[in-house]
Amino acid sequence: MSGLAEPKFAWEPVTPRGVAAFARASFERLFMVQAVVAVIAAAAVVWFLSDGIFSTIGQAINALPDTGEIRGGRLDWQGDSPVMLAEGNLLAFSVDLEHGGALRSPADFQLEFGRDSVRVFSLFGETMVDYPPDYIFAANQRDALPVWGAWAPDLLALAAIGTFLGLMTAWTVLATVYALPVWIICFFFNRDLDLRASWKLAGAALMPGALFMALALVLYELKAFDLVQFCSAVGLHLVIGCIYLFVSPMFLNRVLPAAKKNPFRAG
Repeated sequence: MSGLAEPKFAWEPVTPRGVAAFARASFERLFMVQAVVAVIAAAAVVWFLSDGIFSTIGQAINALPDTGEIRGGRLDWQGDSPVMLAEGNLLAFSVDLEHGGALRSPADFQLEFGRDSVRVFSLFGETMVDYPPDYIFAANQRDALPVWGAWAPDLLALAAIGTFLGLMTAWTVLATVYALPVWIICFFFNRDLDLRASWKLAGAALMPGALFMALALVLYELKAFDLVQFCSAVGLHLVIGCIYLFVSPMFLNRVLPAAKKNPFRAG
């Protein structure tokens, strides 16, 4: 690493050398690149929700009968039972009033609506949730479809905004927390970095993990990752940030020792 010249232009937060360049960049440059990465992450979240979850919910609502509701903690179901309402790679909806276990989906999560409760199946096991007795829910296409059609775009917009603002806020807070450890690493490895530059490097070091997480989300939706691999990716994206925090300062210039004057040299 010592043979490589210190990066002069900050433009990519993918490699440790690219992350190191942000230590010398302006705050505006760091913010601009962080905003681009946050937009990419938000787009991945919206695509995952729209294609992997919301589409299955819409299919399930379209399969509901003309009448029915959940009232007083009980499901008034006017259709066939058991029946699979909708099934995707990630999510499935079924109705089995007696929870007889006749329908099991290979989806990662299955919600089975019974007479008094919802049973949730997943890789982590199964659980039963009773219907709340004080609320009324539409269990028919006529009432549920307009509500879902009105709320789905707003929920996607909220997910996009929440992801963007959440990442920008988290990066600001974590950069403040990690600035001192980065400065200490640079001090012991004799790198030329003050606390101000350490904060910028810490903020840049968090972006590779977010990009990895966005890629993992896309691969999970495409079924290139299964649920176990996706959960592993969630933990790994945190480790990636720590690795970049430690490795990236090694690409910065060393502190040059002060020149010493030879008292025996003439002149």
